[in-house]
Amino acid sequence: MRQRTSGPSDRPPPTHHRPRAAALAARVLCLLVAGATAGCASLASPTAEVGADRMTDPRPARDGGTLTIALKSDPDKLDPTLASTAVGRTVFTAMCEKLYDVDAANRIVPQLAAAPPTTSDGGRTVTIKLRRGVRFADGTRMDAEAVKTSLDRHRTLTGSVRASELKPLTSVQAVGDDTVRLRLTKPYVPLLALLADRAGMVMSPTALKRYGEGFASHPTCVGPFRYAERVVGDRIVLDKDPNYYDADAVHLRRVIYRTITDGNVRLANLQSGDIQVGDQMDPVQVGRALTEPGLQLFHSPSLGYYGLTLNIGNTKGAGAPPGRIDTPIARDVRVREAFDLSLDRDLINTIVFQGRYRPTCGPLPSGTPYATGSQCPARDLARAKRLLRAAEVTTPVRVRLQISTTPEDNRLGQVIQAMAKEAGFAVSLAPTEFATGLEHSRAGDFQAATTNWSGRLDPAGNIDVFAGTGGAQNYGGLSDPAIDRLIAEGGATAAEPARKEIYARLVERVRAAHTVLYLIQPTNYVSVTKKVAGVKVFGDGLIRVKDAGYAKGGS
Repeated sequence: MRQRTSGPSDRPPPTHHRPRAAALAARVLCLLVAGATAGCASLASPTAEVGADRMTDPRPARDGGTLTIALKSDPDKLDPTLASTAVGRTVFTAMCEKLYDVDAANRIVPQLAAAPPTTSDGGRTVTIKLRRGVRFADGTRMDAEAVKTSLDRHRTLTGSVRASELKPLTSVQAVGDDTVRLRLTKPYVPLLALLADRAGMVMSPTALKRYGEGFASHPTCVGPFRYAERVVGDRIVLDKDPNYYDADAVHLRRVIYRTITDGNVRLANLQSGDIQVGDQMDPVQVGRALTEPGLQLFHSPSLGYYGLTLNIGNTKGAGAPPGRIDTPIARDVRVREAFDLSLDRDLINTIVFQGRYRPTCGPLPSGTPYATGSQCPARDLARAKRLLRAAEVTTPVRVRLQISTTPEDNRLGQVIQAMAKEAGFAVSLAPTEFATGLEHSRAGDFQAATTNWSGRLDPAGNIDVFAGTGGAQNYGGLSDPAIDRLIAEGGATAAEPARKEIYARLVERVRAAHTVLYLIQPTNYVSVTKKVAGVKVFGDGLIRVKDAGYAKGGS
């Protein structure tokens, strides 16, 4: 499936037509943000343009050296079956290849597979030929049995985040050494995109047997680099893997991932040379980095979104049957709609993200075939107040909003707090370290939480596990039979026009539940020192370092 990336012509037009009241509101809201005097000056001052999308650096690289990459947060478990963080996906990109991958044009291409899959039996049987001569980091051979072992583990391991993704997959058969055959209960269009993500990562059966539940501390896959060590909260170290099938093309000797949550600190470390790559740079740092002669910027339209998740039924953990939560925002959809209507997405983009992102109110990114193209409802305080009166709730309605500890999330939380107050909500902020906040969300130990999803190629990847009953990342506990039916229809329908119509209805149904409030479609921003060449950052936002190295002849 091919999906178009957004070009410069897809960018939203400047909002010069906005009334003066909106500009005044922006200044007032800016002053409400902690430490905003300096922040407002930065947000209001002219910034350099980033230019056209830039995903690759074709300069030749020399062999040797260590590349240090600063991540925005600490990855969760380094186990493809159990992991669920975007920063974890970035680390996996260097050490755990998949059956398929994504290229710069958002096309799915073979990686550990030797060719695109073939289907039979009306789409219920999928056959995949594997690349030959491949070995895991422990030196053992990757073959069809190893692929079967990994897929079966993804499907059946207790706590697997992949299980709901692969629900239609009923059995995996090894056919000789280099072919696997997958049996499905029904045609499942999202499968190929899933096999280009963690569900398609193949793990060493020898390591799985040896380490068992401790595999995350000894992750062993196929990749240009292999796991060396981890200090949780500080660093993950990978070394070049001599067993890799394309090892001669790998330049770097070592890659180190450091956790630096503050974008200002990431930028300072780039400027000092302590790191060479800054991941997920927020727009404030992007503006500053553009003026640095020693830095280069990679950027591409994201496939994901920023938003809020409201807990309406997650009482026993994500994936468990929903329960009853006795809060106004959980009991009554009118309260959730009022909260949604209190938010001005254009101003959020301007104040929090310097206007470098795109306002959105749905899960499917613009510039892709399944984007609905519908306009987001404008902020409407009068209607929000009418809804609260109709719901007969006592105002202000108290909402505890869990945010991460990054400056970006702090800005977002405080702007939401100020906006919602005008409609009749009292939002208290609960800054929480990222990994801890993720555990709270999974467990249902939250009322509202900021959500940052990196996005997937297939539209099902941005909806199913978040909105489907029992979805592994349905942290809000949403359960709606109509949504479940549309999810099933979307997964079984191959023809794009019919599938697009299904997803248009599905998006509207999900939005009407107001369990996830979609706010912003981000842009992937990665800052890299000009001394480094060969880095790649595609629409999935992952930093690819297989071809990276220090530039020949300097910058």
